[in-house]
Amino acid sequence: MACSAGASVAAIISSNLNPKACVSSQKPLSLRPVSLPSSFAGRPVVSRATRSLPSASRRRSLVVRASELPLVGNVAPDFDAEAVFDQEFVRVKLSDYFKKKYVILFFYPLDFTFVCPTEITAFSDRHGEFEKLNTEILGVSVDSVGIALRGLFIIDKEGVIQHSTINNLAIGRSVDETLRTLQALQFVQENPDEVCPAGWKPGEKSMKPDPKLSKEYFAAI
Repeated sequence: MACSAGASVAAIISSNLNPKACVSSQKPLSLRPVSLPSSFAGRPVVSRATRSLPSASRRRSLVVRASELPLVGNVAPDFDAEAVFDQEFVRVKLSDYFKKKYVILFFYPLDFTFVCPTEITAFSDRHGEFEKLNTEILGVSVDSVGIALRGLFIIDKEGVIQHSTINNLAIGRSVDETLRTLQALQFVQENPDEVCPAGWKPGEKSMKPDPKLSKEYFAAI
């Protein structure tokens, strides 16, 4: 996963959470590190990102190179950590959501920077839409431990990673695309004989994954 093994869960994003509290609190928050497994299903999950923090003058142009094998289709590595929820400290265990909720798990590099607050605010503002889809949003910061790439994972109720995107530091993510991908995932899980074509959104025509039956979709577009 696009994170350091010393990651700390910073916040459970909710409609009641003041996102500014995650990035500009007056008192530094002391969070316990998340001990993620060093390997999963025989595959390395820790990125080889540089551990040195960039100076302010270099931060905008910093490029972190990471080498990862795909995690999609595997069960997400479990973790247990202390988190901030509605300005209170709570315990978070990923497996507690299994069989109950979908999870959006996203990593952001540094707390007191530029792109990160915009992403946290964007997910917080749209929390209600994810809540209607029985989905929890977990944001993970590795601030002062090691810089993480902007990794985002959609984990289904069985704990299986169904979607993964990783951006470099300077590129913010799209909440709209995250929501669309989640909706497509839920649709195909509820309709296993259907697949979602490019750009599919709820209410649009899906496709039968069959050489003959797929012609119905292509004839309609």
